[in-house]
Amino acid sequence: MIHNAFLNPFDTTIYHLINGLAGRNALLDAVMIFFAKDALEIYAVLFIISWFILPKRDIHNRHALVMAGLSGIVALLINVVISHIWFRPRPFTVFQKGTYTALVSHSADASFPSDHTSGSFGFAAASWGKQQKWISYTFTILAVIVMFARVFVGVHYPTDVIGGCIVGIIASKIVWRFSRYVFPVTSMIAKMFRFGSEGHLINNDSTTDRHTL
Repeated sequence: MIHNAFLNPFDTTIYHLINGLAGRNALLDAVMIFFAKDALEIYAVLFIISWFILPKRDIHNRHALVMAGLSGIVALLINVVISHIWFRPRPFTVFQKGTYTALVSHSADASFPSDHTSGSFGFAAASWGKQQKWISYTFTILAVIVMFARVFVGVHYPTDVIGGCIVGIIASKIVWRFSRYVFPVTSMIAKMFRFGSEGHLINNDSTTDRHTL
């Protein structure tokens, strides 16, 4: 495993710029803490809500939801591999006390890439061009907020969340390559809730071109 605590000017400057906003407004702090800590749980709730309010026969957008969930999981698995190859210490273990504001407690595990950001962008990117716009926009806006919040609360460098964003997008590309193999599972689950219709078929582009952002 490679350990690297090297500080570059970009991370140092942007980290202190964003984290420097913490501790000034109690409401803003509370909002950022909420999104920084509970992002993946929020996506789970949004997944369930979207699943049940989509039109009853809409199997394709439900499939896109399943793919988004899988993309988030794959993104986290990619992060496990990266963190075991290259270990970057958290900023609160590198910067001197008094030079940053820590709004949440966190273990001193690998900082790069950000799991919350990777999972969030895995969800979001997998919905781009393949999901109803209101769902895709919601997932994406939330991912951007999470990206900012993780730096705001003091647990990640800017490049940690940028790296997480890239991992999430890559994960979405990987997952959609296996869409045709996952669709039968989506169909089976949908039928359990009496969603979809009989005789649904899927091809390589059936869920790709239905909706565009």
